[in-house]
Amino acid sequence: MKVLMVITSHDQLGDTGRKTGFWLEELAAPYYRFRDAGWDVTLASPRGGRPPLDPKSNEPDFQTDLTRRFEADAEAEAQLDTTLRLDSVSADDFDTVFYPGGHGPMWDLAEDPTSIALIEQVVRSGKAIALVCHAPGALRHVQTPEGTPLVAGRKVTGFTDTEEAAVGLTKVVPFLVEDELVAKGAHFSKADDWQPYVVTDGRLITGQNPASSGPAADQLISLAQKSAS
Repeated sequence: MKVLMVITSHDQLGDTGRKTGFWLEELAAPYYRFRDAGWDVTLASPRGGRPPLDPKSNEPDFQTDLTRRFEADAEAEAQLDTTLRLDSVSADDFDTVFYPGGHGPMWDLAEDPTSIALIEQVVRSGKAIALVCHAPGALRHVQTPEGTPLVAGRKVTGFTDTEEAAVGLTKVVPFLVEDELVAKGAHFSKADDWQPYVVTDGRLITGQNPASSGPAADQLISLAQKSAS
């Protein structure tokens, strides 16, 4: 199986002067779920090359066995150094797609026409896709072939308003993931803050927060394997 992991290229946390990017656990946990399942993993980002890491995600309190495994893995780090440009890849070449979060996707992937088109193509092809934490915000402009919001009437989750408030960024982010998905007609549900929570609606998988990234990958693997059998 071939999986495309789409990572943000955005590194500025609004006008705060602070850095953001992708959240390390949300890349590392799914990456090893896929690799350990024998899958071929391809990394891509809007700008290509080394995507920006949210420095907070690599602080001791947020490190895990898998983030440490990733940082010690020369092959994984080499892949991260050389992500493909998103506009150079085709959904047709992959069995499934996974979007890690971090705050970065709210600025670039949520508005990126290439990303929007990629997700729409994955959905039209009947393939499974998973997005976790802030990455479900990348669905905000994605439409069905009929021209309606993809998430309208669908069960989803994502980084919650209360989690955003807890990290003090409610007024910094360009939109709130929970509010935006609800505004698009989604049936949004959630667990307690920071608890793992994954919602599967057909072939659309969404995870609430960093702790949900590994479980979301597990769901994606299960769906993709059923489709292939």
